[in-house]
Amino acid sequence: MTQKTEGGDVRLAGISKTYGAFTAVHPLDLTVPQGSFFALLGASGCGKTTTLRMIAGLEDPSTGTVSLGSTDVTHLPPYKRPVNTVFQSYALFPHLDISENVAFGLRRRGIKSVQKQVDEMLELVQLGQFAHRKPHQLSGGQQQRVAVARALINHPQVLLLDEPLGALDLKLRRQMQLELKRIQTEVGITFVHVTHDQEEAMTMADQVAVMNGGRVEQLGAPADLYENPRTTFVANFLGTSNLIQAEIAATASDVTTVTCGDVKLKLPAGRCRAQTSPGDRILIGVRPEKVSIAHADDDATVPDSRNRLTGRIVASSFIGVSTQFIVDSPSCADFEVYVQNVERDARLTPGTEVVLHWNPEHTFGLDADQAIDAGVQSVEDAS
Repeated sequence: MTQKTEGGDVRLAGISKTYGAFTAVHPLDLTVPQGSFFALLGASGCGKTTTLRMIAGLEDPSTGTVSLGSTDVTHLPPYKRPVNTVFQSYALFPHLDISENVAFGLRRRGIKSVQKQVDEMLELVQLGQFAHRKPHQLSGGQQQRVAVARALINHPQVLLLDEPLGALDLKLRRQMQLELKRIQTEVGITFVHVTHDQEEAMTMADQVAVMNGGRVEQLGAPADLYENPRTTFVANFLGTSNLIQAEIAATASDVTTVTCGDVKLKLPAGRCRAQTSPGDRILIGVRPEKVSIAHADDDATVPDSRNRLTGRIVASSFIGVSTQFIVDSPSCADFEVYVQNVERDARLTPGTEVVLHWNPEHTFGLDADQAIDAGVQSVEDAS
């Protein structure tokens, strides 16, 4: 079943929200393309749910406008907007069976012949065989799918999802991530999804807006945000990054060379989000899974073309598919490395001297004036 919708992009223009002296959302411009799966990602208190509620009409913006296609809906009440919301609490009617829960919105509008639409929606969420069960007879994931079906049966232009998977356990949450993406692809309408879980956002969304302190820090496709973070917050909120304070030594059209103490490292000029004049300070970063770790005795086997640091293993943790090493390096304390557990070197134990090396192409550069610990702190706040 594929449902085509009328409408257009969701456009937020100069939208903000203040509560007295507190600013929950600073003025922002944001466009959610029609038919996309869009995620607002950030830690608690970053403004993502307030932004969603302003789209829904549940909060009045302090400034700016909300438009759906060519229609300004800023001053329309929620029930007059072609928008439905699915919350973390399923809010199903316990006394009605699943079929009647899904039909509720249609019946409220006075539509009498609803069975065909209800059956289609239950098939879409793969719950046709549960039509006559009560909500308490379903699992959490099944109840959430009922809530989605109940919202979609009204044919909204936009479906808003406010932390919809937060109450589910990890395995079920991952299953529902795939289910929601499948449903969105089949119906073809715009989904705007609020979450604090970066894995959830990256699994489902076409585009992600990373929010911090009421502002959008970076907007883009999940892979681009991960590979090319523009700030320390994004670098550390989407996964983990090793950030090294360095100084620019030389620049060329395609390569920037930096120094960190006596060590020289290179990165592509196009991945440098900071000033690039010799003598300027810079933060350079690399993801833990991009780094290889070798025993110091194997130093001669590391190609000269690689970026390299020396250090000593201070801790290691077996985490299933990989082993996490923490390495104390003169250039970067607590340098993290993730090594797949395929052919692990048994010599790599705490106290061992090692060489860390990686492809310079996997290095990115950030503005050194950003506080490194600001990114670390935001991750702790979100956990």
